[in-house]
Amino acid sequence: MEKLWSRTKIGNMELPHRLAMAPMTRSRAQEDGTPGELAALYYAQRASLGLLITEGAQPSDDGQGYLMTPGIYTEKHIEGWKKVTSAVHEAGGYIYIQLMHAGRVSHPDNTPHHRQPVAPSAIAPGIETFTATGMQEIPVPRELSKEEIQTTIQDYRKAAAAAIAAGADGVEIHGANGYLINQFIGENSNTRTDEYGGSIENRARFALEVAKAVVDEIGPERTGFRISPGTPLGGIQDGEQGPELYRYLTKELAKLNLAYLHVMHLGNDELLQDIRSLWTNPLLVNRAGRTIDNISVDIDSGLADLAPVGVWSLANPDFVERLKTGAPLNEADSATFYGGGSKGYTDYPTLKELEHKESK
Repeated sequence: MEKLWSRTKIGNMELPHRLAMAPMTRSRAQEDGTPGELAALYYAQRASLGLLITEGAQPSDDGQGYLMTPGIYTEKHIEGWKKVTSAVHEAGGYIYIQLMHAGRVSHPDNTPHHRQPVAPSAIAPGIETFTATGMQEIPVPRELSKEEIQTTIQDYRKAAAAAIAAGADGVEIHGANGYLINQFIGENSNTRTDEYGGSIENRARFALEVAKAVVDEIGPERTGFRISPGTPLGGIQDGEQGPELYRYLTKELAKLNLAYLHVMHLGNDELLQDIRSLWTNPLLVNRAGRTIDNISVDIDSGLADLAPVGVWSLANPDFVERLKTGAPLNEADSATFYGGGSKGYTDYPTLKELEHKESK
């Protein structure tokens, strides 16, 4: 794992190693979308991971998909995130706020305005989502008009500006995992007949226009982008043209000189190699199901520049130290992943805390 511990530069950041904290929904914000009281502690505890990519923050009322997720579009949100970014910086880390518009993966019961979810086309994902009254079928969304698409792009732009105002080092645009940008990309979720649907170029248009708007607002060196080729989350199917669409999208995003591209990788290794060839800037690869022994494989081979860590970092605030020393890892408590208070959020013990407890 020697290369894993080498320093690297990404955007404006001088990172101490090749690990990062992957974005994970935790559903512990206040009802108005302001980060919860414990959020600053939670992220600061994990600052040794270098680059922390936050849970998805909605850029608008329409962008919210789940209960108690943070927003980044009001003054209260900005003030709440300032506490988080300050705590992370004081602990020696960097923080990117992920901009996540859920699109059709939502429910009227989960949003501030209680309106029908929006999407590229009026096609339900065919899945259920958690609401205050339990699991409910996600309703058919309302198709966005061309004018509303432009408004949504501006929502991303304003959210990026708000993230920087809140002290973030940058933003990650969430174009993956079945959410709005991915819904434009998906063959079965986008049946539009205008310039935002149909061809590969048209299905990638919204993603590229969002990226351009964010870059124009905060600069490419503070902008990352996440994709998940072939991932069926949220009922998305890329279709036969999927790999070619992602090659095109990668090539066009590369022209913007972004800080990084973040790939949620589920198994098409040939496509991943092609993405690496087309992308000359830093590449983050999050491999689902990898073992701890294989955490540095993509770094060692030159395929990736950073290896983002998800659940391991959730359960181990000192994951870096544990990995370096070969110490055992805390087990993650899946019952506390979403919602609640400090339990399963800020109370996972570090090695030092365990040693102190044992010495008493």
